[in-house]
Amino acid sequence: MTMAAAGRLQHALTRSARVESVIRVVTDDQEPQVSSSSSSSSTVADLTTDRLILRAWAPGEVTAVLDGARPSHWAQDFPDEGDLVIAGLFAEHPVWLGEYGHRQIIERDSGLVVGSIGLFWPPVDGALELGYGIVPSRRGRGYAPEATRALSAFALTAPGVRTVHANVELSNPASIRVLEKAGFQRKRTDTEQNTARFVLSTAAPARE
Repeated sequence: MTMAAAGRLQHALTRSARVESVIRVVTDDQEPQVSSSSSSSSTVADLTTDRLILRAWAPGEVTAVLDGARPSHWAQDFPDEGDLVIAGLFAEHPVWLGEYGHRQIIERDSGLVVGSIGLFWPPVDGALELGYGIVPSRRGRGYAPEATRALSAFALTAPGVRTVHANVELSNPASIRVLEKAGFQRKRTDTEQNTARFVLSTAAPARE
């Protein structure tokens, strides 16, 4: 990774044992295939998929995480350790609460917050990164690739975005599968670092 801010965040999230992937997005002019609706908690529009809503963190949600509160609209095991790390970094990076920042992942059927996903704004030299995590009780349902497809597509609407790039530890096959389902293709394996590089091209169809 060449982005200093993303490197610091990746280090913190690795310590928390939660981040499944950090994705680098580079600018282009592609239109995303995502739907949106107005968010009642902020001026940032929701991103809506078949089963999920990706909603910008409201200040009250951040405070609740940091204070250890238990709102009724959270899944029983939210926040995960990585969500605590992210919430603690918003004061240092307030732009992450904006349109191209971090979002809670909401299960549409239940209305519960079941994870988080986010872009590490601002881009550096046209590169942007994304990280995600789903709480244990909701893993195995395909939520991570569904959210990754939506936010990656949305990131492509930022000025100049053209490719999405991900480095994943080989010891994390679940995260590799998330990227494959989201349409990423493995391009290179670094045996010394025990990582694989996945790339999403604009022409690559996502898998079902």
